[in-house]
Amino acid sequence: MSDQAATADIDSRLEGHRVELTGYCYRMLGSAFEAEDAVQDTLVRAWRSFDKFEGRSSLRSWLYRIATNVCLDMLKAGNKRARPVDLTGPTPLAQAALNPLPENTWLEPVPDGRVLPSVADPAEAAVARESVRLAFVAALQHLPPKQRAVLILREVLAWRASEVAELLDTSVASVNSALQRARATLADTDSSATATANPLDKEQRKLLDRYVAAFEGYDMAALTALLHEDAVMTMPPFDLWLRGHDDITGFMLSIGASCAGSRLLATVANGTPAFAQYKPDPDGRGLVPWAVQVIDISDGAITGMHCFLDTPRWFPLFGFPDRLDDAAS
Repeated sequence: MSDQAATADIDSRLEGHRVELTGYCYRMLGSAFEAEDAVQDTLVRAWRSFDKFEGRSSLRSWLYRIATNVCLDMLKAGNKRARPVDLTGPTPLAQAALNPLPENTWLEPVPDGRVLPSVADPAEAAVARESVRLAFVAALQHLPPKQRAVLILREVLAWRASEVAELLDTSVASVNSALQRARATLADTDSSATATANPLDKEQRKLLDRYVAAFEGYDMAALTALLHEDAVMTMPPFDLWLRGHDDITGFMLSIGASCAGSRLLATVANGTPAFAQYKPDPDGRGLVPWAVQVIDISDGAITGMHCFLDTPRWFPLFGFPDRLDDAAS
Protein backbone atom coordinates (compact mmCIF):
# COMPACT_ATOMS: atom_id res chain seq x y z
CA MET A 1 0.00 0.00 0.00
CA SER A 2 1.37 3.41 -0.97
CA ASP A 3 1.87 6.12 1.64
CA GLN A 4 -1.01 8.07 0.13
CA ALA A 5 -3.32 5.05 0.24
CA ALA A 6 -2.25 4.27 3.81
CA THR A 7 -2.98 7.83 4.89
CA ALA A 8 -6.41 7.70 3.24
CA ASP A 9 -7.13 4.39 4.99
CA ILE A 10 -6.22 5.82 8.41
CA ASP A 11 -8.34 8.91 7.76
CA SER A 12 -11.29 6.75 6.77
CA ARG A 13 -10.98 4.51 9.83
CA LEU A 14 -10.79 7.48 12.19
CA GLU A 15 -13.63 9.39 10.51
CA GLY A 16 -15.87 6.34 10.85
CA HIS A 17 -16.02 7.02 14.60
CA ARG A 18 -16.69 10.78 14.43
CA VAL A 19 -20.45 10.75 15.08
CA GLU A 20 -20.39 8.42 18.08
CA LEU A 21 -17.40 10.26 19.56
CA THR A 22 -19.24 13.57 19.12
CA GLY A 23 -22.21 12.09 20.97
CA TYR A 24 -19.94 10.99 23.80
CA CYS A 25 -18.19 14.35 24.04
CA TYR A 26 -21.52 16.20 23.87
CA ARG A 27 -22.85 14.25 26.85
CA MET A 28 -19.62 15.01 28.70
CA LEU A 29 -19.45 18.73 27.84
CA GLY A 30 -23.04 19.85 27.21
CA SER A 31 -21.97 21.92 24.19
CA ALA A 32 -22.32 20.98 20.53
CA PHE A 33 -19.41 23.20 19.52
CA GLU A 34 -17.09 22.12 22.33
CA ALA A 35 -17.92 18.49 21.51
CA GLU A 36 -16.91 18.99 17.88
CA ASP A 37 -13.69 20.71 18.99
CA ALA A 38 -12.97 17.82 21.38
CA VAL A 39 -13.50 15.23 18.65
CA GLN A 40 -11.33 17.12 16.20
CA ASP A 41 -8.58 17.26 18.84
CA THR A 42 -9.07 13.53 19.49
CA LEU A 43 -8.76 12.59 15.81
CA VAL A 44 -5.71 14.81 15.31
CA ARG A 45 -3.99 13.22 18.32
CA ALA A 46 -4.91 9.76 17.07
CA TRP A 47 -3.64 10.47 13.56
CA ARG A 48 -0.34 11.83 14.85
CA SER A 49 0.28 8.80 17.08
CA PHE A 50 -1.33 6.13 14.91
CA ASP A 51 2.01 4.45 14.29
CA LYS A 52 2.22 3.84 18.07
CA PHE A 53 -1.21 2.20 18.20
CA GLU A 54 -0.29 -1.43 18.74
CA GLY A 55 -3.74 -2.96 18.58
CA ARG A 56 -3.74 -4.23 22.16
CA SER A 57 -7.22 -2.72 22.38
CA SER A 58 -9.70 -1.98 19.60
CA LEU A 59 -9.33 1.25 17.65
CA ARG A 60 -12.68 2.32 19.10
CA SER A 61 -11.52 1.82 22.69
CA TRP A 62 -8.30 3.69 21.96
CA LEU A 63 -10.21 6.64 20.51
CA TYR A 64 -12.55 6.74 23.51
CA ARG A 65 -9.53 6.83 25.83
CA ILE A 66 -8.13 9.83 23.94
CA ALA A 67 -11.54 11.54 23.82
CA THR A 68 -12.07 11.01 27.54
CA ASN A 69 -8.74 12.60 28.36
CA VAL A 70 -9.50 15.55 26.05
CA CYS A 71 -12.89 16.09 27.75
CA LEU A 72 -11.45 15.77 31.26
CA ASP A 73 -8.85 18.38 30.38
CA MET A 74 -11.56 20.71 29.04
CA LEU A 75 -13.61 20.23 32.22
CA LYS A 76 -10.76 21.18 34.57
CA ALA A 77 -11.92 24.80 34.46
CA GLY A 78 -14.91 23.68 36.51
CA ASN A 79 -17.61 25.26 34.34
CA LYS A 80 -20.77 23.21 34.04
CA ARG A 81 -23.54 24.07 31.65
CA ALA A 82 -27.15 24.31 32.71
CA ARG A 83 -30.70 25.07 31.64
CA PRO A 84 -32.43 28.20 32.96
CA VAL A 85 -34.62 25.92 35.12
CA ASP A 86 -31.47 24.65 36.85
CA LEU A 87 -30.33 28.11 37.97
CA THR A 88 -33.36 29.97 39.34
CA GLY A 89 -37.03 29.60 40.07
CA PRO A 90 -39.67 30.56 37.48
CA THR A 91 -40.28 34.26 36.94
CA PRO A 92 -43.86 35.56 37.27
CA LEU A 93 -44.97 37.23 34.07
CA ALA A 94 -45.38 40.60 35.81
CA GLN A 95 -41.67 40.53 36.69
CA ALA A 96 -40.38 39.17 33.37
CA ALA A 97 -37.16 40.78 32.19
CA LEU A 98 -34.65 39.57 29.61
CA ASN A 99 -31.22 39.32 31.29
CA PRO A 100 -28.60 37.57 29.15
CA LEU A 101 -25.89 35.39 30.67
CA PRO A 102 -22.60 34.36 28.98
CA GLU A 103 -22.73 31.68 26.28
CA ASN A 104 -20.73 29.19 28.34
CA THR A 105 -23.48 29.18 31.00
CA TRP A 106 -25.94 27.27 28.86
CA LEU A 107 -26.52 23.71 27.90
CA GLU A 108 -26.67 23.74 24.11
CA PRO A 109 -28.95 21.94 21.65
CA VAL A 110 -27.49 19.58 19.08
CA PRO A 111 -28.85 18.12 15.82
CA ASP A 112 -29.48 14.38 16.11
CA GLY A 113 -27.41 13.66 13.02
CA ARG A 114 -24.29 15.08 14.67
CA VAL A 115 -24.41 12.79 17.72
CA LEU A 116 -26.55 9.72 17.00
CA PRO A 117 -24.91 7.16 14.70
CA SER A 118 -27.16 4.87 12.68
CA VAL A 119 -27.74 1.57 14.48
CA ALA A 120 -29.84 -1.42 13.48
CA ASP A 121 -31.08 -2.30 16.96
CA PRO A 122 -34.21 -0.26 17.83
CA ALA A 123 -33.60 -0.67 21.57
CA GLU A 124 -30.04 0.62 21.23
CA ALA A 125 -31.27 3.56 19.15
CA ALA A 126 -33.90 4.39 21.78
CA VAL A 127 -31.28 4.44 24.56
CA ALA A 128 -29.07 6.71 22.45
CA ARG A 129 -31.91 9.20 21.86
CA GLU A 130 -32.88 9.19 25.54
CA SER A 131 -29.29 9.89 26.53
CA VAL A 132 -29.03 13.16 24.57
CA ARG A 133 -32.30 14.68 25.84
CA LEU A 134 -31.75 18.13 27.29
CA ALA A 135 -32.95 17.06 30.75
CA PHE A 136 -30.64 14.04 30.84
CA VAL A 137 -27.56 15.93 29.62
CA ALA A 138 -28.36 18.67 32.15
CA ALA A 139 -28.49 16.03 34.89
CA LEU A 140 -25.09 14.70 33.79
CA GLN A 141 -23.60 18.16 34.41
CA HIS A 142 -24.22 17.65 38.15
CA LEU A 143 -21.68 14.80 38.19
CA PRO A 144 -17.93 15.20 38.70
CA PRO A 145 -16.21 14.65 35.34
CA LYS A 146 -14.89 11.12 36.01
CA GLN A 147 -18.25 9.98 37.38
CA ARG A 148 -19.83 11.45 34.27
CA ALA A 149 -17.51 9.42 32.05
CA VAL A 150 -18.16 6.24 34.02
CA LEU A 151 -21.93 6.63 33.87
CA ILE A 152 -21.97 7.37 30.13
CA LEU A 153 -19.64 4.50 29.29
CA ARG A 154 -21.44 1.98 31.49
CA GLU A 155 -25.12 3.01 31.24
CA VAL A 156 -25.34 4.58 27.77
CA LEU A 157 -22.64 2.80 25.77
CA ALA A 158 -22.91 -0.50 27.70
CA TRP A 159 -19.18 -0.97 28.30
CA ARG A 160 -18.15 -3.59 30.82
CA ALA A 161 -16.73 -2.36 34.14
CA SER A 162 -13.39 -3.94 33.27
CA GLU A 163 -13.25 -2.00 29.98
CA VAL A 164 -14.01 1.29 31.73
CA ALA A 165 -11.41 0.54 34.40
CA GLU A 166 -8.79 -0.04 31.72
CA LEU A 167 -9.74 3.17 29.90
CA LEU A 168 -9.51 5.26 33.09
CA ASP A 169 -6.44 3.45 34.48
CA THR A 170 -8.30 2.46 37.63
CA SER A 171 -9.83 -0.61 39.29
CA VAL A 172 -13.14 -2.31 38.64
CA ALA A 173 -14.10 -1.63 42.27
CA SER A 174 -13.44 2.09 41.72
CA VAL A 175 -15.57 2.10 38.57
CA ASN A 176 -18.45 0.35 40.32
CA SER A 177 -18.25 2.79 43.24
CA ALA A 178 -18.25 5.80 40.89
CA LEU A 179 -21.24 4.38 39.02
CA GLN A 180 -23.18 3.89 42.25
CA ARG A 181 -22.52 7.48 43.33
CA ALA A 182 -23.42 8.80 39.89
CA ARG A 183 -26.72 6.92 39.88
CA ALA A 184 -27.57 8.31 43.31
CA THR A 185 -26.90 11.88 42.16
CA LEU A 186 -28.99 11.48 39.02
CA ALA A 187 -31.86 10.05 41.06
CA ASP A 188 -32.00 13.39 42.90
CA THR A 189 -32.12 15.52 39.74
CA ASP A 190 -35.01 16.27 37.39
CA SER A 191 -34.38 14.32 34.20
CA SER A 192 -38.03 13.46 33.61
CA ALA A 193 -38.83 11.60 30.43
CA THR A 194 -40.16 13.21 27.26
CA ALA A 195 -41.22 11.69 23.97
CA THR A 196 -38.30 11.12 21.61
CA ALA A 197 -38.53 12.11 17.98
CA ASN A 198 -38.29 8.70 16.39
CA PRO A 199 -40.69 7.13 16.38
CA LEU A 200 -43.49 9.45 17.45
CA ASP A 201 -46.88 7.79 17.64
CA LYS A 202 -49.93 9.02 15.72
CA GLU A 203 -51.28 11.13 18.60
CA GLN A 204 -47.91 12.79 19.22
CA ARG A 205 -47.63 13.71 15.54
CA LYS A 206 -51.14 15.19 15.67
CA LEU A 207 -50.15 17.16 18.78
CA LEU A 208 -47.16 18.65 16.97
CA ASP A 209 -49.27 19.49 13.90
CA ARG A 210 -51.70 21.33 16.18
CA TYR A 211 -48.79 23.11 17.88
CA VAL A 212 -47.46 24.36 14.55
CA ALA A 213 -50.91 25.57 13.52
CA ALA A 214 -51.47 27.32 16.87
CA PHE A 215 -48.01 28.94 16.94
CA GLU A 216 -48.04 30.08 13.32
CA GLY A 217 -51.60 31.37 13.74
CA TYR A 218 -50.60 32.95 17.05
CA ASP A 219 -53.79 31.44 18.48
CA MET A 220 -53.24 31.54 22.23
CA ALA A 221 -56.47 29.70 23.04
CA ALA A 222 -55.41 26.82 20.79
CA LEU A 223 -51.88 26.86 22.21
CA THR A 224 -53.20 26.83 25.79
CA ALA A 225 -55.16 23.68 24.98
CA LEU A 226 -51.92 21.93 23.97
CA LEU A 227 -49.74 23.01 26.89
CA HIS A 228 -49.55 21.12 30.17
CA GLU A 229 -50.67 23.32 33.05
CA ASP A 230 -47.09 23.25 34.39
CA ALA A 231 -45.38 23.59 30.99
CA VAL A 232 -42.16 25.58 30.95
CA MET A 233 -40.71 27.98 28.42
CA THR A 234 -37.00 28.82 28.42
CA MET A 235 -35.06 31.27 26.23
CA PRO A 236 -31.25 31.00 26.52
CA PRO A 237 -29.17 33.21 26.60
CA PHE A 238 -31.74 34.86 28.90
CA ASP A 239 -32.06 33.49 32.43
CA LEU A 240 -35.82 34.10 32.42
CA TRP A 241 -38.05 31.05 32.36
CA LEU A 242 -41.81 30.80 32.69
CA ARG A 243 -44.04 28.10 34.13
CA GLY A 244 -47.70 27.53 33.27
CA HIS A 245 -49.67 28.13 30.11
CA ASP A 246 -51.10 31.44 31.36
CA ASP A 247 -47.66 33.02 31.85
CA ILE A 248 -46.32 31.51 28.61
CA THR A 249 -49.15 32.81 26.45
CA GLY A 250 -49.18 36.11 28.37
CA PHE A 251 -45.49 36.55 27.54
CA MET A 252 -46.10 35.74 23.89
CA LEU A 253 -48.78 38.44 23.71
CA SER A 254 -46.61 41.08 25.45
CA ILE A 255 -42.81 40.98 25.41
CA GLY A 256 -42.82 38.29 22.74
CA ALA A 257 -45.54 39.81 20.56
CA SER A 258 -43.12 40.37 17.65
CA CYS A 259 -43.20 36.59 17.08
CA ALA A 260 -46.72 36.86 15.63
CA GLY A 261 -46.59 35.75 12.02
CA SER A 262 -43.72 33.31 12.62
CA ARG A 263 -43.13 30.15 10.60
CA LEU A 264 -41.79 26.86 11.96
CA LEU A 265 -39.64 24.36 10.03
CA ALA A 266 -39.46 20.89 11.54
CA THR A 267 -36.20 19.26 12.62
CA VAL A 268 -34.94 17.04 15.44
CA ALA A 269 -32.61 17.99 18.27
CA ASN A 270 -31.49 16.13 21.37
CA GLY A 271 -33.53 13.11 20.36
CA THR A 272 -36.78 15.09 20.47
CA PRO A 273 -38.98 17.11 18.08
CA ALA A 274 -37.68 20.58 17.29
CA PHE A 275 -38.38 23.53 15.03
CA ALA A 276 -36.48 26.36 13.42
CA GLN A 277 -38.53 29.50 14.13
CA TYR A 278 -38.48 32.42 11.70
CA LYS A 279 -40.29 35.64 12.55
CA PRO A 280 -41.22 38.59 10.33
CA ASP A 281 -38.31 40.84 9.45
CA PRO A 282 -39.05 44.24 11.02
CA ASP A 283 -36.98 45.93 8.31
CA GLY A 284 -38.66 44.45 5.26
CA ARG A 285 -40.31 41.51 3.55
CA GLY A 286 -39.73 37.90 4.47
CA LEU A 287 -38.77 36.23 7.72
CA VAL A 288 -35.54 36.04 9.69
CA PRO A 289 -34.18 33.42 12.14
CA TRP A 290 -35.34 33.82 15.70
CA ALA A 291 -34.94 30.54 17.61
CA VAL A 292 -34.38 26.82 17.57
CA GLN A 293 -37.25 25.39 19.61
CA VAL A 294 -36.70 22.03 21.31
CA ILE A 295 -40.05 20.57 22.35
CA ASP A 296 -40.82 18.28 25.31
CA ILE A 297 -43.92 16.08 25.08
CA SER A 298 -45.33 13.95 27.89
CA ASP A 299 -48.73 12.38 28.55
CA GLY A 300 -50.33 13.88 25.47
CA ALA A 301 -49.32 17.48 26.17
CA ILE A 302 -46.43 19.83 25.48
CA THR A 303 -44.45 20.19 28.69
CA GLY A 304 -41.50 22.25 27.48
CA MET A 305 -40.68 24.88 24.84
CA HIS A 306 -36.93 25.50 24.95
CA CYS A 307 -36.14 28.40 22.63
CA PHE A 308 -32.44 28.88 21.84
CA LEU A 309 -32.09 32.40 20.47
CA ASP A 310 -28.44 32.58 19.34
CA THR A 311 -29.41 31.88 15.76
CA PRO A 312 -26.09 32.89 14.10
CA ARG A 313 -24.67 29.82 15.85
CA TRP A 314 -27.62 27.44 15.67
CA PHE A 315 -29.08 27.85 12.19
CA PRO A 316 -25.83 27.00 10.33
CA LEU A 317 -25.31 24.02 12.66
CA PHE A 318 -28.78 22.70 11.83
CA GLY A 319 -28.44 23.55 8.14
CA PHE A 320 -31.27 26.10 7.96
CA PRO A 321 -31.24 29.12 5.60
CA ASP A 322 -30.50 32.58 6.96
CA ARG A 323 -33.92 33.92 5.92
CA LEU A 324 -37.21 32.90 4.29
CA ASP A 325 -38.84 35.02 1.63
CA ASP A 326 -42.58 35.51 1.60
CA ALA A 327 -43.11 32.83 -1.05
CA ALA A 328 -41.02 30.23 0.83
CA SER A 329 -42.76 30.99 4.10
